[in-house]
Amino acid sequence: MGHIITVANQKGGVGKTTTAVNLAASLATLKKRVLMVDLDPQGNASMGCGVDKHQLERSSCDVLLGDVQLHEAVMKTPEAGFDVLPANADLTAAEVGLMSATLREKRLSLALATTKDEYDFIIIDCPPSLNMLTLNALVAADAVLIPIQTEYYALEGLSALMGTVKQVQTHLNSGLEIEGILRTMHDPRNNLAVDVSSQLITHFKDKVFNTIIPRNVRVAEAPSHGKPVLLYDRTSRGATAYLALASEVVRRNRKRAS
Repeated sequence: MGHIITVANQKGGVGKTTTAVNLAASLATLKKRVLMVDLDPQGNASMGCGVDKHQLERSSCDVLLGDVQLHEAVMKTPEAGFDVLPANADLTAAEVGLMSATLREKRLSLALATTKDEYDFIIIDCPPSLNMLTLNALVAADAVLIPIQTEYYALEGLSALMGTVKQVQTHLNSGLEIEGILRTMHDPRNNLAVDVSSQLITHFKDKVFNTIIPRNVRVAEAPSHGKPVLLYDRTSRGATAYLALASEVVRRNRKRAS
């Protein structure tokens, strides 16, 4: 049965979409069956793995509104090695439509239930806000992975997100866990970054991934080529870091299941 991980942080610019795409690609490299779900109206995760968001016939919007079944909207990305439920600006309309819909916060969960057994991992990318789309992702998930840039203001955003996770656990998804906190865009030469990193470990202990994603130009360049960094430059520090993250996720999942 597939392990569903929602990648979420309401603060933009922390590497959320980059992490979703590159974690999916790295898990696929480890021979895992992977589905990436794009729930961000910007559609950047779709574009980042080679899907043209402007040419979509079906998208996550159609699935959430109940117009199509999930398997009808999923696309294959042979080069990247995983499946994608793509998104584009139509999702903005879906969010409005969901406000008055029945079971509005469970639409994604119900859709994924029909295909969960076909994948080892399902990775969900969220918009950088706590809205109905993000709520759907948290309700559908087994666990939430939180990318956080090692800077002061990121800590404030993290506490707000933790509060939201606790609310979801209490009222909508009692099984939701913290997959882990991922330090991104880290520069070890920056004293503040090192200080924030140590604060995260002090407060969240083993919830913080051992893997740290460094600032890396190859990671930043890859989306403009419609590729995960593993396909753009497999030898880069960024690609190596995301492979290490995928291995850590697999180990944690194996330990959880044992």
